[in-house]
Amino acid sequence: MTARHDAIEDLLRTEAPQVLGALVRRFGHFDIAEEAAQDALFAASQQWRQDGLPEHPRSWLIRIAYRRMIDTLRAESADRRRQEQYVASEPNAPFSPPPDHDDSLNLLLLCCHPALSSASRVALTLRAVGGLTTAEIAHAYGVTEQTMAVRISRAKQQIRKSGARFEFTADDDFPGRLFAVMRVLYLIFNEGYTVTTGAELTRTDLTGEAIRLARLLRTLVPDDPEPAGLLALMLLIDSRRATRTTANGDLIPLAEQDRTRWDQEAIQEGLDLIRTAWSQGNVGTYRLQAAIAAVHASAAVAEETDWEQIAALYLALEQVEPSGLVMLARVVAVAHAFGPARANALLEELDRDHGLLQQPLTRHRAHAIRAHLREAEGAVAAAREDFLAAADMTKNEPESRYLSRKADGE
Repeated sequence: MTARHDAIEDLLRTEAPQVLGALVRRFGHFDIAEEAAQDALFAASQQWRQDGLPEHPRSWLIRIAYRRMIDTLRAESADRRRQEQYVASEPNAPFSPPPDHDDSLNLLLLCCHPALSSASRVALTLRAVGGLTTAEIAHAYGVTEQTMAVRISRAKQQIRKSGARFEFTADDDFPGRLFAVMRVLYLIFNEGYTVTTGAELTRTDLTGEAIRLARLLRTLVPDDPEPAGLLALMLLIDSRRATRTTANGDLIPLAEQDRTRWDQEAIQEGLDLIRTAWSQGNVGTYRLQAAIAAVHASAAVAEETDWEQIAALYLALEQVEPSGLVMLARVVAVAHAFGPARANALLEELDRDHGLLQQPLTRHRAHAIRAHLREAEGAVAAAREDFLAAADMTKNEPESRYLSRKADGE
């Protein structure tokens, strides 16, 4: 793909929420508007590659999407009053929102509606705000295009049935909805950073899109420090990307990575963001996680990592977000800071209270962590059993190979 084609794709993804927002603001009908916007984006990707960019790309896109929507309403409307209402406007007349108007935040909030499942929120966000095609989203999540199309269609139907509004007020629990948006963006990032299924450890298209949308969210809500923390977290973690696998695609643990190859520009941006955001009000989950990532990024070599500080930060994070994965991360930090025996005791306690070794969301990581702890204590046979169990529980091939090699004593 040429640089020109890359530039066009970047522009289309930037304009996608503006086109959809213009249609939803004027007509409502999120489901029909989203299809029309996608048609316009596809038409642009084909025509602009041949003819070059029009003078006003957003107006061009909105005009084409507007025509598609009018055509759909004409074809589908059995209610003549509704048809007359929408078609009264001249379909060829271009329209645009005010130049400084940005509908991206409303679209993000709408795509993360409480009525939708987590998977549906992710898919709809990538489609409506990210501008990805159904095929691209399906490929990223390892499902068929038909399966993803059904998921997106059902999500749009749920939005319609819920009577969700495009405009939001204080009565709509804005902080809660904003947190849902951040969670969706972090889910997208995590799926890209370590894919659930497949031969590759990462998917840079998903991590890149999550970072792009996190930048957008921070711009849209500049007075809230948590989106800044989320962006900092993503940048600091993603800075390690080039050092996470060998040339053969095998996983390299954090302690063995060549830190001189970490992306220093991303690290500096992340550190600057978290320093600024840290003191702005009560610290939330993303700023705490970004602070942990900053401690890792600040250590020139693994041996200089301040694990006691990381353990304390994870304890604080556990108070804010008492999830199994956070508890397991604290176990790892305690092992590095205070030794495997203390960490093993903590893991046993947490497992008794929360069933970490049995829960589907935590059992793979819990077994892998216990394997490392048992190995450190010299319990080789027991460690091998846990390494093999963890390897069997993951569908990510590089991770499975790494755990299997550990089981074999490599």
